Amino acid sequence: MSAQYYEGIGRRKAASARVRLFPGGTGNIIINDKDGKEYLPREGDIEILLEPLTTIGQEGNFDISVHVQGGGISGQRDAIRLGVARALLLLDPDFRPALRAEKLLTRDPRVKERKKPGLKRARKAPTYTKR
Repeated sequence: MSAQYYEGIGRRKAASARVRLFPGGTGNIIINDKDGKEYLPREGDIEILLEPLTTIGQEGNFDISVHVQGGGISGQRDAIRLGVARALLLLDPDFRPALRAEKLLTRDPRVKERKKPGLKRARKAPTYTKR
C-alpha cells in the first residue's frame, strides 16, 4: 500500500473503527490484519461498508485498511462505514452533498439501554402474581 492515505474514525454502539483509504488501490479490504471477507463473512456486510464508495462511484479505486475494536459484527460494520465516509471527506469535500443525501455521515446514536434495578432487562418487569 502507498504511503499517502486518508483516515477517518467511525463509531457505532460500542464499536470504534480507524479506517485508512489508500487512493489508487485495487479494492483490497484489510480488517484487523485479516481479509475483509474473512473478517465479515455474513452476506452483504462488505457491500454495506462500501456504500460510501458506491455512492460517489469510486468502488474499487481504493485499498482500505481498518483497525476496529469493541461491539459486535453489526456495530463494527457500521462503524467502518462511517469511517470510510469521513475519510472520503478528507479526500474531497465536494463529496459531502452526495454522502449526506444517503445519510452516510450521520453517526447512529442508538445504544443499549442500561438495566434498571428490580427489572429483568432495561424495561421488562417480572411477571405479576396475585398469590
